[in-house]
Amino acid sequence: MEFKEELKKYASIVNQELEKHIIKDECPEEMLNASMEYSLISSGKRIRPTLMLATYRLFKEDYESAFSYAVAMEMIHNFSLIHDDLPGIDNDDFRHGKPTNHKKFNEATAILAGDGLLNRAYMVISKDIECSSDENMRTRRIRCLVEFSKAVDRMIAGEYVDTEFEGKEISNEYLEYMHKNKTGALIRVSARIGGILAEASENDLENITKYAENIGLAFQIKDDILSEIGDEKILGKPVGNDRKRGKITFITKYGIEEAKNKLETTINNAIAELDIFGEKAKFLKELAIYIRDRES
Repeated sequence: MEFKEELKKYASIVNQELEKHIIKDECPEEMLNASMEYSLISSGKRIRPTLMLATYRLFKEDYESAFSYAVAMEMIHNFSLIHDDLPGIDNDDFRHGKPTNHKKFNEATAILAGDGLLNRAYMVISKDIECSSDENMRTRRIRCLVEFSKAVDRMIAGEYVDTEFEGKEISNEYLEYMHKNKTGALIRVSARIGGILAEASENDLENITKYAENIGLAFQIKDDILSEIGDEKILGKPVGNDRKRGKITFITKYGIEEAKNKLETTINNAIAELDIFGEKAKFLKELAIYIRDRES
């Protein structure tokens, strides 16, 4: 229960920060702003910003310093979800039990809402850098911007590979490449940004990076398992869609049991990378276990 309460606390903090960036003005693009709000203020678990803030706290307590990047990360994540659900990509009708953005509004509005969140993420980061008076802090934040931008680029590349090879046979290497980028890139950079902002040493940053790479891969494996055998009521969307569309997943490539074994090994590898941090890494270790055991 202690872990779940802390997870809720992080999600609540992120939600409060996101609310500050919602535009309620009466204007010609009012519906576009409502579309962005609809996806951004959703029932998501806020895993990526939580990972960022928890990693920061592994090294320093003043994690408020990372709030802007946590907000930007969630904006980017929701941009990717809106576009992922579109008819031209996954053509999904539901997410978290609610109509997807293009079903709630329309396809054009959803495309532009995703674009808007992508741009606003960079606006948030740019303002944060602009307001940095300390030169050392500014340098770290610029480094985070560079890594953030590269991760977004890799996420888009992974999404392309996923759509391009739908219905085709791909190698094990391509499967892992796809998910290392599509799912793993944002998870990896979330942990790295938390560490960089908190002035972690390069050696510590390397351990955190390996941890994040493993939980990123595990997150996708678990997603593939849930997509095949999950509970539709808990998932809030139909099960079996990936197979129907001919998507290559860890399930279609390895089968359920081997995918579960791979998931277990990957989580164990992630946890092992945190042993160097001792008791301070308890929450991050439990986060890895949560990713393995989640039902949605």
